[in-house]
Amino acid sequence: MAKVENLQEEYTSLEHNYEIRVEEAIDAACLLTFDYEYPQQECEILIDSDEFTAVCPWTGLPDFGTLTIRYVPDRKLLELKSFKYYLLSYRQVGIVQEHVANRILGDLVATCQPRRLALTLDYKTRGGIHTAVEVSYHAPEM
Repeated sequence: MAKVENLQEEYTSLEHNYEIRVEEAIDAACLLTFDYEYPQQECEILIDSDEFTAVCPWTGLPDFGTLTIRYVPDRKLLELKSFKYYLLSYRQVGIVQEHVANRILGDLVATCQPRRLALTLDYKTRGGIHTAVEVSYHAPEM
């Protein structure tokens, strides 16, 4: 059994390098939509996933979170398989939590052009600190 002093020496020299991708690796081009056949009928769509992950841009350590999206479509609906691929493109991207929420919001608004969209990214506690980021969009009145 290792002595605490030996383990402490080994621990302080422990260093790993992880591949950290840049934001350009996020694949918004994979997002697909299809026509909403009832644009006169306002409906709210709720999408959530507890499998979201990106990495810290400085350490490469993973940030895990639950992503919740509520949107009211205008003429387009988000195709969910393409959305899953989009979320997977974040897996090795080094991006701060607040920027992730805003980036996803912007990409979804550009793709779906909803009447409104609200997004919450609720991260798992790390280092004793819990973070949840909320952002929203409302289409201009015509």
